[in-house]
Amino acid sequence: MIILSSDAPYVDYTEVFEQGPDKLRYSIDGSLTFVKWSGNTPTSVQNLPNKQGPYTHSEIIEILDTNTWSQVIPDIED
Repeated sequence: MIILSSDAPYVDYTEVFEQGPDKLRYSIDGSLTFVKWSGNTPTSVQNLPNKQGPYTHSEIIEILDTNTWSQVIPDIED
């Protein structure tokens, strides 16, 4: 589930795979992050007002490969 970075402190980290806000991956601009879990959507995540998803593993991989999440490093020519 993609969430606002400002909502990360409201996630119950005993319900998700991540260990805390400082262990999350953030979008390039720092405004978004995401959490993962197994089974039903955790209550703390359901209660967040601004979220996108949930996504399957393949869907989130595609999303994370966009300019929002990954910076393209140009090739250095000799």
